[in-house]
Amino acid sequence: MTVDQNLARLGLDLVYSAMAVYSGALVTSAVDLSRRGAGVRSRARGIAVSLTVLAVLLHGGGVLARGLAVHRAPWGNMYEFSVAGSFVVALTYLVALRWRDLTFLGTFVVGPVLLVLGLAVTVLYTSASGLVPALQSYWLYIHVTVAFISSALFTLGFSATVLQLVRQHREQRAAEGRPARHGAFLAGLPSAEALERLSYQLHAVAFPLWTFTVMAGAIWAEKAWGRYWGWDPKEVWSFVIWVVYAGYLHARLTRGWDGRRAAYLALAGFGCLLFNFLVVNYAFVGHHSYAGG
Repeated sequence: MTVDQNLARLGLDLVYSAMAVYSGALVTSAVDLSRRGAGVRSRARGIAVSLTVLAVLLHGGGVLARGLAVHRAPWGNMYEFSVAGSFVVALTYLVALRWRDLTFLGTFVVGPVLLVLGLAVTVLYTSASGLVPALQSYWLYIHVTVAFISSALFTLGFSATVLQLVRQHREQRAAEGRPARHGAFLAGLPSAEALERLSYQLHAVAFPLWTFTVMAGAIWAEKAWGRYWGWDPKEVWSFVIWVVYAGYLHARLTRGWDGRRAAYLALAGFGCLLFNFLVVNYAFVGHHSYAGG
């Protein structure tokens, strides 16, 4: 089918608009976080959430316009994958707000989303085009959609883990009678124990979804290339991610690891996830190399 370049340009314009609104959400989220320590419920919190909702709508419009322009799922290359994946991260955060007040994570969700979009439009941008034959399968929808959701939950878990470590350091200084650093910016966060529990819950939901992602990828590989496993770099790193997060959950459940030790394993898992996303597609030659362009 012919690519609709007008829709493709509209999609890019919507992404730029979303970035502008995300920037406002980032600033107001940071303002709200800084005022929590003083016990003040500022108007910035409501403004931040409203701006994030607007940004997600614009962001989603950009993803939809790109998909309509190319008449397929809009995640056939790294630009599209980055835009669509960051949209799922932001959307997952908003959906989670329906059940639990996680607005303290706003700065640490919107910031990475904005960073990924900036990388997408400046470094990863690829003109709208068709799919390579290997991607022309319904498994593109199943495999990648679940990967988006699990990666979004891992991202939220990573943010909670980083805040847990910072908060734990602050609590330790307070227990030792030393003055706390960072002023009021982090004083309004939940306790380190609560953040650790939240991080574990997010990872516990994300892990089985990632397990399905790896299994679905193997099934798709068999249909596309005639084998379930071929030591392709992308396959290997997806499995490495699975092993590290499995180690984190196993240590947390059976060995009673909590606090810093478990947190470092969770951070290692996210580091592997980022390596798989940012490096493997470019630095390693394999069946998934086409995703870079």
